This record gives sequence, structure tokens and C-alpha cells, in this order.
Amino acid sequence: MRMCAAALAALLCLLPPTAASAAEGTLVLGSGTNLAHWLSQTGLSGAARRGFITERDIARIAELGFDHVRLPIDEAQMWREDGQRDEDAFATLHDGIRWSLDHGLKVVVDLHILRSHHFNADDKPLWTDPAEQEHFIDLWRDLSAALGDYPTDQVAYELMNEPVADDPDDWNRLVAKAFSVLRALEPERSIVIGSNRWQHAETFDDLVVPDDPRVILSFHFYEPFMLTHYKTRWTFMKDYPGEVRYPGVIIGQQEYEALPDGIKPNLKRFAGVAYNREVLEGLMEKPLRRARELGLPLYCGEFGVYEAVPDADRLRWYRDVLSIFEAHGV
Repeated sequence: MRMCAAALAALLCLLPPTAASAAEGTLVLGSGTNLAHWLSQTGLSGAARRGFITERDIARIAELGFDHVRLPIDEAQMWREDGQRDEDAFATLHDGIRWSLDHGLKVVVDLHILRSHHFNADDKPLWTDPAEQEHFIDLWRDLSAALGDYPTDQVAYELMNEPVADDPDDWNRLVAKAFSVLRALEPERSIVIGSNRWQHAETFDDLVVPDDPRVILSFHFYEPFMLTHYKTRWTFMKDYPGEVRYPGVIIGQQEYEALPDGIKPNLKRFAGVAYNREVLEGLMEKPLRRARELGLPLYCGEFGVYEAVPDADRLRWYRDVLSIFEAHGV
């Protein structure tokens, strides 16, 4: 598959919830991968977009032992400026879902980026314009009309990727309204909901969760950021001249003091701090606890380490994170 390294690193893992926590007929996810840069975060269209991921790729994912894919879609890919569907994009979405189901893979359809909301943009009209909020819900009405016939134990909807609102209650109010509309349209569909501010584990206590057994809670895990995003060109780590390591102290105090002043503010919180499996587990405690309290499945929709990190350190991080997921049924 022609997928960028960051997309390949953004793997998913979820162990099936206990029988007590899974509502009858609920979609249950094992381990999967993101189909990134196909209908999201891409400049491709038409034949180039259709050919970026093929049925052969989906078959290969199934052969590797995964049981689902997360399929991100962007508003700008799926709908024209006038609000009408891009029929070619919707045909590609249906291809992706059908191929997945044909090869025994379940699907999480993730509304990734809106014209009114990009998780890294400074201006996000979604939180200030009621018309944009209604438009967001209309997108889900249209998606439900297009996808509602797919089996509810094989296809789930993820309301939005990495919401970033200054006030967490802005997200909570939008979740409540969108969830109510979708639930009226599709009573049995599993709906994935993440926390505010990039689905960060630290913000999970702020999330108001609908009282519904077919909610799947979601968080993303890229901690410690200095390690996982080492040398990524789209973050402040592009300017870091040193090395990284895991486990242990990523950057010592003396190393930190020797850095150029311009990069120090972003790295101050990592200086002299040691990271290991126990620390990572503690950083996941809020979503772990919330899922236990509510008896809902917990899904890590993205996690990973960028390819620039030395292989040995990357693998040690993956082993620790996966062992935490396994221990807690994440």
C-alpha cells in the first residue's frame, strides 16, 4: 500500500470487551489499521484516489491478521462546496467498506476533517457558528442515508476525529445533539466518541458520555510526544538537533540547557523526565478508569512512533504500549 510512514505508524488495537460490557449485537473490534490519506488528508482525486488503496491491499490487511480498518474521510473529499456529494468519493468509500466486509474486516468510518474544523488549525468556526454545527449534523444525516444499510455489527461511525474546542462543553453539547440525531436514525449502530483536544487521555474526565450501551470510547496515544514525533516535519520536533531514547530519560537536563533557546519552551516538560511502561500506563489512567466505571469498550484509534526513531527504541515503546492495552482490554 502506498501509505505514508506516519499513517502506517498510526496503528489501532482493541481487545474485545468483556461479555458484561458489550451490549448484544454491538460491534466488537480486535486490532486494525488506519486507511489514511485515501479519502482524508490527500490531494488525490478521481482515478489516482481510487487506485491509492485497492482490494488487494484490503486482502493483505486481512491476511496479516487484523480484524478491522479505520477509514478516515474528510468533508472536502466527500462533499463539494455546494454541499452535494462527490459521487466518485462516495463510490470509493463504498468500495472500501465492501472490500473490507468481503475479506472479513469490520470498518470504523471516521469523519476526520471538516471545512469548519481542522484539529491543528487556529480558526475553527465549528465552535462559534451554530450554522456550522448544524451542518456537521447534516453531514452525519447524509452519511447515515448512504451507509445505514451496512450491518451494525460490522460497521461503526466515529463522530469526529480529534475535536479541539477551547471549552470542552462545546464538544459535549455537539456530541449530545449529533448522537441524538444519529441514534434516532440508527438505533443499533455503534458510535465511537473521543475526548476533547486531540482525543488526549488527559482530557477524558471532561467528556460527557451519552448513556447508551453502544458507545465505544476512544482516545489517541502519542506519549511522550518528544519521542513519538521525533523529526516529524509538521511539528516543533523538526527543529530538535539531538537524539531520543526509550525507555529512560529522553533528554537530560544538561542536554536541554544546551539547546537553542527557540526550541526550549516546547521541550521543557520532557527535560530530566524518565519514561517507561509504568509511566505510560499512568498516562492512560483517565480513559482506563472511565471505561471501567461506565462498562464501555475502550478503543485506541491512533498510536504510534514516527519512523525516524531508532528501531530498537520504537519496538520497546510498542511492546510496552501493546502490553498495557492487553492488560486492560483496550
